[in-house]
Amino acid sequence: MAAERAHTVVRYDDVVIDVISQGRGPVVLLAPSLGRGAEDFDAVAADLAAEGFRVLRPQPRGAGASAGPMTGLSYRDWAADLAAVIAAERAGPAVLVGHAAGSRYARAAAAYHPELVRGVVVAAASADRPPPADLAAALTGSADASLVDDRRLAALRVAFFAPGNDPSPWLRGWFPATHRAQRASVESDGWRSGGRVPLLDLIAERDPWRPPATWSELQETLGDRVSTAVIPQAAHALFPERPRQVVQAVAAWIRTL
Repeated sequence: MAAERAHTVVRYDDVVIDVISQGRGPVVLLAPSLGRGAEDFDAVAADLAAEGFRVLRPQPRGAGASAGPMTGLSYRDWAADLAAVIAAERAGPAVLVGHAAGSRYARAAAAYHPELVRGVVVAAASADRPPPADLAAALTGSADASLVDDRRLAALRVAFFAPGNDPSPWLRGWFPATHRAQRASVESDGWRSGGRVPLLDLIAERDPWRPPATWSELQETLGDRVSTAVIPQAAHALFPERPRQVVQAVAAWIRTL
């Protein structure tokens, strides 16, 4: 039986975070990709709950009922939102699973709030170099609801989905205000380290943002606290492409902590 979902709201200062939660067990928090919402994790969250985890899915500011300042933000602000959700759960340190840009905020949370984080899954992270111009343009086109669907689908295939995988679900689920705020966010010192916790570098085999020549860069930078797993036949979207394989890799790694 699928674990029943609940919606809660976490408030701190002038920020409101809408949280979808399900399951029981060790806490796993899922942070979505740039400009995307927590619904991207529907299948993965259900399977992780079935595997015996308590799954928290905070909506980023501007998505769902989440709200707060949307200008002048840094990675510290997005990390503080994640930390507030973990603290409100009162269930010990969590494993954070961050998708693409979400992995940056997850690493920042581990760096700035180490008492709340016991591990980070860096999922479909981009290589540590500027992207080619065609990828940057495809990312912009994917989120642009003013474009006709055919153009957006073409952009999604370039930026996010491996050949043969259906990009149409991602015609929906974009939050323009979130997208703008996150793209404008300033990097904060020290986020790259992810603190001192173990990290799983979850690589999508066909991810154009992370070509094979860059697969070892996180391990080379941060050393033996980084483990690596490669998900076949997936690209930058990863979670809607191969949800079961993602859950298997994440659950197996968490159980080693």
